Amino acid sequence: MTTDWRLAVDIGGTFTDVVLLDAASGRVVVDKTLTTPSAPLEGVRTGVTQLLAKAGVNPSDITAPIVHATTLITNALIEGKTGRAGLVTTLGFGDTLLIRDEHRYDMYDLQIEFPAPPIARDLTFELDERTGAEGRVLTDPTTADLNALTKSLQAADVEAVAVCLLNSYVNPTNEQKVAEHLRAELGVPVSISSDISPQIREYPRMVTTACNAATMPVIGPYLDELQKWLSAEGFGGSVLMMLSNGGVVSAEDAARGPIRLVESGPAAGALAGSWFARRLGVDRLLCFDMGGTTAKACLIEHGEPELTNTFEVARAYRFKKGSGFPVSVPSVDLVEIGAGGGSLARVDQFGLLKVGPESAGADPGPASYGRGGTVPAVTDTDVVLGLLDPAAFLGGDMPLDASLASAATATVADGLGLEMIDTAAGVHDVVNQNMAAAASMHGVEMGVDLRGIPVIAFGGAGPVHACGVAELLEADTVVFPVNASVLSAFGTLVSPVRIDLARSLPRLITDIDPAERNALLDELREEGRRVLLAAGVPADAVVFRYGVDARYAGQGNEITIWVGEGESWPASADEVHAAFETEYRRIYGMAIPDVAVEAVTWRLSAFATTSVVEPDTTLAPSTGDPEPKGHRPMIFGRGTPAVEAPVYDRASLGAGATFAGPAVVEERETTSVIRPGWAVEVAEDGTLIATKGSR
Repeated sequence: MTTDWRLAVDIGGTFTDVVLLDAASGRVVVDKTLTTPSAPLEGVRTGVTQLLAKAGVNPSDITAPIVHATTLITNALIEGKTGRAGLVTTLGFGDTLLIRDEHRYDMYDLQIEFPAPPIARDLTFELDERTGAEGRVLTDPTTADLNALTKSLQAADVEAVAVCLLNSYVNPTNEQKVAEHLRAELGVPVSISSDISPQIREYPRMVTTACNAATMPVIGPYLDELQKWLSAEGFGGSVLMMLSNGGVVSAEDAARGPIRLVESGPAAGALAGSWFARRLGVDRLLCFDMGGTTAKACLIEHGEPELTNTFEVARAYRFKKGSGFPVSVPSVDLVEIGAGGGSLARVDQFGLLKVGPESAGADPGPASYGRGGTVPAVTDTDVVLGLLDPAAFLGGDMPLDASLASAATATVADGLGLEMIDTAAGVHDVVNQNMAAAASMHGVEMGVDLRGIPVIAFGGAGPVHACGVAELLEADTVVFPVNASVLSAFGTLVSPVRIDLARSLPRLITDIDPAERNALLDELREEGRRVLLAAGVPADAVVFRYGVDARYAGQGNEITIWVGEGESWPASADEVHAAFETEYRRIYGMAIPDVAVEAVTWRLSAFATTSVVEPDTTLAPSTGDPEPKGHRPMIFGRGTPAVEAPVYDRASLGAGATFAGPAVVEERETTSVIRPGWAVEVAEDGTLIATKGSR
């Protein structure tokens, strides 16, 4: 029988997920293993090797590209564990990363904190050069200055260099000249802002370029090691990396622009949610992805996740917009908070219970892992409540220690003066409240009321907490997909090859010179086509989509509108104006008559649609009421007695089977908790559809 195996890998903060899909038969095989933060390739090797053995597949059987999502870039920036990078900027602008944009995210915080710049001031070097705002080179960098700069960077022993010169988004000549010299003399990666973020506004452009350069020494060696190992093992496929925008590109392009990977794992989850929304035939779906370290929420609307053109990473305060690095990279619009199975519980200085954002991660992990952790994590309290079976964790391959979970939870209970069981229930409630509040605020920022929108739960801990979060969001439907624990990894297999590019050219839309605009778009199309061809896309399969960031003349912020597809710019000035006013009215509830519209940044999305992959959905019909494999006492709230709830084996549930909560459904990688008052029906493909108050 012909096979077409596809392999996907997703490195998370606690677990590394791997998925094998045979595109010919639809067979899916999955596995999870602990992430190895100090040497991520070790966890990948372990997971892939285990998975191939489980599936009976040889490396040489995999000839399709291997798709990879990762949190390496995000974690490196959050933890400050980046490479030693230098920054080159225009004379007089060396303090830009420290000055930021002068915005105070909290007006009344006298001890306001920001993350340390990705490149320190003592590694920032100024160069006597200048390009005017209209793009004319006023001062060329001299050979003597470039030689002196090279010596300074050599003495600083940098591993990479970021170059961000004033007004280079209009004319990159000086940046290109500096980069060419440094690459020849230093032999280290050089990142220039006119390639990474050729957009107006100095600080976002500089911090994006600096973050990119600082993470090049992190991702480059990892990808080299990964590809060497895959080649040595006999894998036939190349490596494609998941981007924050929900697309994939070649490993070589990812190594040149690692900042585009900053939210690659969550983006993969959003793409999987979008795939399920279309499959279920629903227009709106709220993705709820809770792993070991973080929880993410993303709204799927009209079958697609929303995109944003600026994403903030490494916030000093998780819930305070403006406290991180505003990197100018297209990203799936989502909210991410420190609420995962490894999130730690504690008593704060006011004697109140707090959960997260600190996480036990993979090392040492929650106390019940038996790897040295002593502070209770969410997973520990779920064990105490009976929601998780310690003997069944990861199918019994990684049993948990219930006594360690209880002992750790008791330390917080003593600090609160409460019973241990009530403390565990309190931790469960608090983390649910944190996630629901973050999702609601994200909806408010998007102008969307999330109440009543169906929730799709995935990630290792998502199905455990989904019904509780849904109740807080007033949603009456929760979808538990097959292989929910590794759905983000699966999402990479249904992601298109895609790159989003942008370049600023501020003009009133009535004053645009078509020749000037077309020349700019020609450059973007050429780069987009190059990236897709490098990822293996046939030239005739490349599709271009066009957009523009526009504003009313005199305003300080823009909105993005998309105007169509084709080989050339598809819209007239009147059509752009009309599209802008429609979107402006949708966001703000009004339009401003008789004010000119200004186009600021031109956008191009180059993509190719993926081949359709469908997992095997053959599920035998149910022959009667499902039989639980056992019962155990579970607690679903503070002050409530334990309930003897049935435990079902997911593999034994047939299509059409129904049962009522309270109950849990176990599979190797996760547990789906059905709270009291909910009822479940098993769909034809094995998806569990839980509805509140239906029975």
